[in-house]
Amino acid sequence: MTADPFHPDRLGSLCGLFRARVAATPDAPAYRQFDEATASWISTTWAQVAAEVERWQRALTHEGLAPGDRVAVMLKNCVEWVIFDQAALSLGLVTVPLYLDDRPENAAYILEHADVRLLLAEGRFQHKKLAEIAAASPNLQRIVCLDAPENNLTDWSPRFAVLADWLAEAAALPVPKRHLAADMLASIVYTSGTTGRPKGVMLTHDNLLCNAYGAALCARFDPHEVFLSFLPLSHTFERTGGYYMPMLIGAEVAYARSIAQLALDLQTIRPTVMVSVPRIYERVYGRIQDGLAKKSPLARALFKLAVRVGWRRFEREQGVAGWHPELWLWPLLKKLVAGNVTEKLGGRLKLAVSGGAALSPDIARMFIGLGVPIIQGYGLTETSPVVCVNRPESNIPSSIGPPLPGVEVRIGDNDELLTRSRCVMRGYWKNEEATRAMIDADGWLHSGDITRVDARGHYTIVGRIKDIIVLNNGEKVPPADMESAILLDPLFEQVMIIGEGKPYLAALTVLNEEHWQAFAASLQVDPAQPSALTDPKVIKALTHRIAGHLKHFPGYAQIRRLHPVLKPWTVDNGLLTPTLKVKRNQVLDHNRTAVDALYADFART
Repeated sequence: MTADPFHPDRLGSLCGLFRARVAATPDAPAYRQFDEATASWISTTWAQVAAEVERWQRALTHEGLAPGDRVAVMLKNCVEWVIFDQAALSLGLVTVPLYLDDRPENAAYILEHADVRLLLAEGRFQHKKLAEIAAASPNLQRIVCLDAPENNLTDWSPRFAVLADWLAEAAALPVPKRHLAADMLASIVYTSGTTGRPKGVMLTHDNLLCNAYGAALCARFDPHEVFLSFLPLSHTFERTGGYYMPMLIGAEVAYARSIAQLALDLQTIRPTVMVSVPRIYERVYGRIQDGLAKKSPLARALFKLAVRVGWRRFEREQGVAGWHPELWLWPLLKKLVAGNVTEKLGGRLKLAVSGGAALSPDIARMFIGLGVPIIQGYGLTETSPVVCVNRPESNIPSSIGPPLPGVEVRIGDNDELLTRSRCVMRGYWKNEEATRAMIDADGWLHSGDITRVDARGHYTIVGRIKDIIVLNNGEKVPPADMESAILLDPLFEQVMIIGEGKPYLAALTVLNEEHWQAFAASLQVDPAQPSALTDPKVIKALTHRIAGHLKHFPGYAQIRRLHPVLKPWTVDNGLLTPTLKVKRNQVLDHNRTAVDALYADFART
């Protein structure tokens, strides 16, 4: 056994990790969040968190919950999320995270499917959602709210409790000592469900702990790191990378107030590490491009030069390129251009991790060129989640990097990425058939992702086996890269390429309303008229604009027709998952009439 006090074999469980961190640095800052009552940021030490965990343990014990019982949490990112999770895990309970903005029927399905006994929710602004969830979840014995909902809850008040009262009722109870084994179930995390009902991924203490430990070995961290947390903790990427991993290294986690206030929070918190999905980087990229469009040709040229020289600097630091005379310009370009971008991100960002979906190489190149150290990784909820990640000293932005320490990866049939490790889930809750389909007899998890590997051991995802579009001439098209290329254009807010079994590709697109106004005006079309979106002149111009972004793709991988709309695909209308992935089948069904029209000529031949 290793002498490392934070090695998974020594800690044994996620609760062992928490106890070890409290013992090692009791007075160090653990969490920081904004307090609305005082309009200020409040810090909490590890010792203070531990005292709160003990109070919550008593309250959970008072509910008569037994080891193995499921408890759910539906909160925004906050220290209470962590306290609840640690209190539950220490009693052998199983945490089931729910997305705060998920639809009530989805949340109710998960609560019933997982046989959840208790739910922790925010409460104050969730009256309607909680009432719907309660009505559809008869087995839910208790709903605890941080704050009392503003509306009357007499329809289900016997099951309702406000946190302060709930904790006070159990204040005199002793905290039971329960033995926890590494292979005990820690959490059931329901996957997004882009097709059909979500599946419950069973993750053990060892799964999550080993993944966090392996991730912590992939970069140099010190105890004074500050993580900014804004990706939902119900997303396993944030839970491992923005909760358990910072606990391992002793870092402080600051919870952003909202995506809308993210820019201000970056300035205030000045994080050194940030974990995010590509959508956040895409939004920042879009704002930068919008700003450049309003600047002088000289300013745009200077920005382009800064990215190019910064990229040369990056390649030299990576050891893949030599010195170039342009590098003399970097100190000046950093002061005039790059520094303006890095300062808006807080000014001391050491590492920005992107995962959950593919990050466009063009976006990565811009940020890296400007001195923002982005590394891309790859994982699945079923692998706790990280499988591969680039290292700061060996970073190929278009790749997902090499595997984590202790994680095996190989390429199987159809170039499918297979992985095997202590991080692989126990299986799907109440779904042995799906488990057998995902994990073979030798323990290899089949990802469904098509991959390749280079001489340096860096893997690259090139598509999904099931998402490949096969045209009627047999040509195979992975749509993800094409969609990413189109989305670099700020005019297009969302896009989905279609064409399975058809003679050509088409696209369903959602336009950015602000950019649509200017685009329509440039064509002398009234953007306020619904008919404008079907105007042949508009369709032709949009198709031509997309073609410009796809000129480097093969000839058969071009968009012949498209259907533009302004109403976005959202979680609320059922067209996005809570992790903002497009539900392709649902979008197709929602636009069935338009899709039929896109291929009407083909259907008549």
